[in-house]
Amino acid sequence: MRKTIIAGNWKMNKTNADAVAMLTELKAAVAGVENVGIVIGAPFTALSDAVKAVAGSNIKIAAENMYPKASGAYTGEVSPEMLKAIGVEYVILGHSERREYFHETDAFINEKVKCALAYGLTPILCVGEKLEDREAGRTDFVNETQVKGGLAGLTKEEAVKVVIAYEPVWAIGTGKTATPEIAEETHKAIRKVLAEMFGAEAAEEITIQYGGSMKADNAKDLLAQADIDGGLVGGASLEAESFAKIVKAGM
Repeated sequence: MRKTIIAGNWKMNKTNADAVAMLTELKAAVAGVENVGIVIGAPFTALSDAVKAVAGSNIKIAAENMYPKASGAYTGEVSPEMLKAIGVEYVILGHSERREYFHETDAFINEKVKCALAYGLTPILCVGEKLEDREAGRTDFVNETQVKGGLAGLTKEEAVKVVIAYEPVWAIGTGKTATPEIAEETHKAIRKVLAEMFGAEAAEEITIQYGGSMKADNAKDLLAQADIDGGLVGGASLEAESFAKIVKAGM
C-alpha cells in the first residue's frame, strides 16, 4: 500500500513565532490521525523552532530547498547535513518557482535528489507543466522529461524513497484546479513513466501527490482517485484549521 502524504509548503511566509503558533494549533487538530503522513515545509529561518514545536507528534518538518553539498564556500546556501542536524526529515526539490525564478535545471535538481537521499532526507520532487504546455498537448512530454531528469541514475531501492508531487503550474496560486479526472489521468501517466524506469512493482510503491491549489473543499474528491496519494498544499497550509481538514480528507 502506498502511503498518503499531505505536505504543506509555506513558501516565504511565517516568522519563527508564527510557525510555532500555527504548529501548536495543528498538533492538536491532527492528534488522532495515524494513517496519513503529515509534513510541513517551513522557511529555513523557522526550521529549528518548527522541529522543536512538533517533537513527539505525528507531524514531520521539511525544508523548502537545499544545496547538494555537505559544506563549503557556497554563501547563502543550506546543506543537507545542516538540515539533518536539526531534525528535518523531508526536503522539497524542483518546485516550479525554483525552476522559474532561479532557473534550476533537471540536472541540478537530480543532483539535489541524490544528495538528499545520501543524507537520509526524503525528497519531494516537484514536476508539472505550464499552461502553454497543456494547451499545446505537451503535458505528458514535460512531466516525463522532468521525472526522468530528476530521478536519473537512481536505483529502484532509492526511487521508492522519493515522493513525487505533480503540480500543474497553471493551477498554482491561480485558484484554478485540475478536475479530479484530469489530475488522475496525469498521475497515471507519471506512474507509467516510473514503471518504465524502475519496474511496475516499484512504481506502485511511489507516492505521487497532487500540488495544484488543493483545498479543504476539493481535497476529498482529488484524494479519492486511485493514483493520487496525497497533496502538496500551498496557501491552504498556512492556517491550521484548513490544513487539518485536508489531512483528514486523506484518512
